Amino acid sequence: MSWKEKWQKWKSYATLDKHLLERLINIAEDERELEDSFYKDLTFGTGGMRGILGPGTNRMNVYTVRKAVEGLSLYLEENVVDAKGKGVAIAYDSRYMSQAFAIEAARVLGAHGIRAYVFESLRPTPLLSFAVRHLKAAAGIMITASHNPPEYNGFKVYNEDGGQVPLKEAAAIIEKVNQVQDELKVNAEDQKKLEENGLLQWVGEEVDTAYLAQLKTIQKQENSENNLTIVFTPLHGTAYNLVMKGLDQIGFTNVHVVEEQAKPDPEFSTVSSPNPEEHQAFEMAIDLGKKVNADILIGTDPDADRLGIAVKDGNGSYQVLSGNQLGTLLLDYTLSHTDEIERENGKLVKTIVTTEMGKAVATHYGVDTIDTLTGFKFIGEKIKQFESTNDKFLFGYEESYGYLIGDFVRDKDAVQAAVAASELANYWKKQDKTLLEALDILYKEHGFYLEGMKSLTLKGKDGAEQIAKIMQDIRNHPFETLGGLRVVAIEDYETSLRTVPADNSSEEIALPKENVMKFILENDVWVCFRPSGTEPKIKSYFGVKTTSKESSQTLLDHIQAEVEQRMDQILKDK
Repeated sequence: MSWKEKWQKWKSYATLDKHLLERLINIAEDERELEDSFYKDLTFGTGGMRGILGPGTNRMNVYTVRKAVEGLSLYLEENVVDAKGKGVAIAYDSRYMSQAFAIEAARVLGAHGIRAYVFESLRPTPLLSFAVRHLKAAAGIMITASHNPPEYNGFKVYNEDGGQVPLKEAAAIIEKVNQVQDELKVNAEDQKKLEENGLLQWVGEEVDTAYLAQLKTIQKQENSENNLTIVFTPLHGTAYNLVMKGLDQIGFTNVHVVEEQAKPDPEFSTVSSPNPEEHQAFEMAIDLGKKVNADILIGTDPDADRLGIAVKDGNGSYQVLSGNQLGTLLLDYTLSHTDEIERENGKLVKTIVTTEMGKAVATHYGVDTIDTLTGFKFIGEKIKQFESTNDKFLFGYEESYGYLIGDFVRDKDAVQAAVAASELANYWKKQDKTLLEALDILYKEHGFYLEGMKSLTLKGKDGAEQIAKIMQDIRNHPFETLGGLRVVAIEDYETSLRTVPADNSSEEIALPKENVMKFILENDVWVCFRPSGTEPKIKSYFGVKTTSKESSQTLLDHIQAEVEQRMDQILKDK
């Protein structure tokens, strides 16, 4: 069916949601917008299904949500023992339509006789991961678009282990979703009827209480001399209650909240982007930090799975740490305060685009490092595998501000990270050092690692074709040198081959296939290219290591400039 036929079908559907119909009428003369709304169906990427709100098969709306839940329901009925009795946990963030989508999900599950546990108010993503395990549910659904702009929302699926569905399960769910012939006619049971017969159960604070009890187990030191001054901003999202309670229960009471950003707001009206990876998100926190002389500023994204922090820089201001920097500091603190016997079988799990400094730190403590593909679900998979081995998960992180210390959650957890980062900062403050000074100690010990990431946004159908063109060109004409350094290995995760250009030898990469290219250069330098699974972007990741900050920055700048020039040329070529 062509996009025009899909559009006509939606426009003529007698009971189409009135708000969606109104939007269709408003864009009737915009053929580009209409085509983008209907030319494909939303599919699961690395983090699930995510898209712009609005009418159409390529948009987030009640019908595409129902279709996704219908597919999930069919999958659960066939693949999970007693799925109806176990039920599905559902949580949602502060975005437009989040609660409505959560209820729609419960209505479709209810039509299959599958119980839904729906939180009575918004909750963070990591709490949903915890809730699946705590409630012994068959699956979980999180309605969120993470740190995307206000016009987005999304739908993430978790398996009964509390982790994001891995590739094999996702493929099986997608197959079931694709079997749904008409998203407009998916059966959704009446909400009141479901509440009366117990198929829709509202969840209150009992899960929060259980989570907070587990949160205390990641504490490395007793509550003593916690005189740290903290500024916290939830960036209009879901983290406020759990972060504040988590800090309080381990003795951090001198916490100042950015009140303008404390309340949930789907417009994220005080920031251009609710993303703690971006420094502008900390502007209000920095202002408040200066007023109260804060030691550390912490900020969480809307669904509270990512954490950013800023620390004093010695010049009366604050510096925002990168995800790689904070992750490495947290790793070093965690391992240095972990019993040596426990470290013997311990594992650090990180992604292929996360700093190699983490591996250096882990090796220093006698801990092995496992690399996974990009996406925290792969880290969650490894934790599950450890349950049947002698291996023990000690820490996991990715460069995009995602961290996990305690495995009672199986996704990145900004609440855990906020508490751990505060304890980390307090530890170094007792030694009269800021986190920047602590980082310098690690650099001197392990080498000056520096990373970068460039993101190129190419929207719509044309953008998807351009992204594919870039990846094809890089794959067909691989780099031989970058920044004056020779490429010593090429890792193509789509073909699962690692090639050494010097002798043209190759070996298999023991990871799932994914459209990713990574170039390993001399001197522990690397570059990686990866189209985003949830956004219309292609991302370029960079990692360098030298003996000084200045030389690392110079090398990084040179390599990034070469890559940007290459991409520009690819897009210009017909």
